[in-house]
Amino acid sequence: MKKRYLALIVLLSTFLFGSKADSSIWGTDLLTHILEYDKEGSLHMGYWFTLIQSTYVKPMLLFVLIVIPLAFIVHYLLIGPKRFSHEGRSIMMFPLFKRINHGIAAISFIIIVPTGIIMIFGSTFGGGAFVRFCKEAHAISAPLFFLSVIPMLLTWFSRMLLSPKDDLRWLKIVGGYLSKEKKPVPAGMFNMGQKIYFWIVTLGGLVMIATSVALYFVDFEIIRPVLEYYSLSQIDFLRISALTHNIIGIVIVAMFMVHIYMSVFAIEGAYKSMVDGKMHEEEVKILHSTYYKELQEKGEV
Repeated sequence: MKKRYLALIVLLSTFLFGSKADSSIWGTDLLTHILEYDKEGSLHMGYWFTLIQSTYVKPMLLFVLIVIPLAFIVHYLLIGPKRFSHEGRSIMMFPLFKRINHGIAAISFIIIVPTGIIMIFGSTFGGGAFVRFCKEAHAISAPLFFLSVIPMLLTWFSRMLLSPKDDLRWLKIVGGYLSKEKKPVPAGMFNMGQKIYFWIVTLGGLVMIATSVALYFVDFEIIRPVLEYYSLSQIDFLRISALTHNIIGIVIVAMFMVHIYMSVFAIEGAYKSMVDGKMHEEEVKILHSTYYKELQEKGEV
């Protein structure tokens, strides 16, 4: 399975770079496309793109990168991590395929998130070869993410559907993370926080992939009739794609940071469940009480 994944990644990456090299926007049609950018009927998004990109995007990302870690530090010092007994019975939560798939997504995010941040603050990092390298690494990791997000969407879809009774109660107590007590928390196999993260990353991730394709290939001869129908020039389409990509990206960066904190620091040893697929019984009983009752009814615990 891993070999097939790797072969597909290499194939997609080769196609990605090869197709860009042949794009007409970089060849004889370059001047034609540039002259069309300011045609009558264009949305003229240059002003708004510059305003939003330079005035709001960077400060929003900087806010996320500073405030969220500070909030985590305060939480860790005042509340501390939840600790559960690692003795006795363990419950299988994540089969091998789901763990491999999650691992692929994790690897892609470890590349995508920092390289994306460096690209946005490119001038701060001095531009040049380092930022260009991050740009290519960012692009290469996109097929890796795509290969993981589709199986995740399909295999976890039913468990990630909202359950208003439990999810609203979970939100009301913030999953019990603002208390040092270990009381049963209303949640199925996945709690409301995990569901929010899942839907933002999968659906938002698909939008990110679509906009990244637009930004990477630049040339859109195939969809030119659609752009013309909506009186949308290629440059305005690129600007919309860039803004959408960056804004959703900031939200995903914030959620990724929360995900890391919860799995590594907020719940002691939680990350191990994605290594061996198991969670200890007390942890399931407390943090996923509804799911634990479901297992009891089936006679599995």
